[in-house]
Amino acid sequence: MQVKEESMKPIRIPPLDPKQLAELEEFYRTTREARLRTRAQMVLLAAERHLTAAEIAGVVRASEETVRRWLKRYLAEGVEGLRDELHPGAPRKVTQEYREGLLHAVRRRPRSLGLPFSLWTLQRLADYMAEQTGLRVTYETVRAHLKEAGIALGRPQHTITSPDPEYALKKRRSKRPETTSPKATSSTTPTSSI
Repeated sequence: MQVKEESMKPIRIPPLDPKQLAELEEFYRTTREARLRTRAQMVLLAAERHLTAAEIAGVVRASEETVRRWLKRYLAEGVEGLRDELHPGAPRKVTQEYREGLLHAVRRRPRSLGLPFSLWTLQRLADYMAEQTGLRVTYETVRAHLKEAGIALGRPQHTITSPDPEYALKKRRSKRPETTSPKATSSTTPTSSI
């Protein structure tokens, strides 16, 4: 089986006018991302030194195919073509209505909503909202939306109470440091072991 090698037509960057050169050099100097700087360097090497894609690939340590791709993008779109394209990902599942329901729920006590517990946790909120809306999200998603609204759920603080009317007085007494009793003091006089 013979493989035909197609001769690639070299990509030529036409001489840049002073404005284009200044724009490309400014992009090269000011960008903080190394990969964008490398792309600008590819174009500058092709325009100023008239290097081929293979020669540029050796200088910037990239494949010849990569160099060709960025030179073509520069020819088609200019400096803006050297930037990465946005990849926004999947659309958000959580709607504005869901967020409003979440905020309404978190601002109310769970018992007032007929639930068998008295404190919200992120997982309980996620479960409650899944029952109400039919939309299941992770507790981390719930946390992120609460954070956007300026709400952070802390760890539950458990308090112990008693029906004893003197409970508060007894509790204060138990927190005071104990005074030393006469039995606990030791004598400072040495004892002899005769």
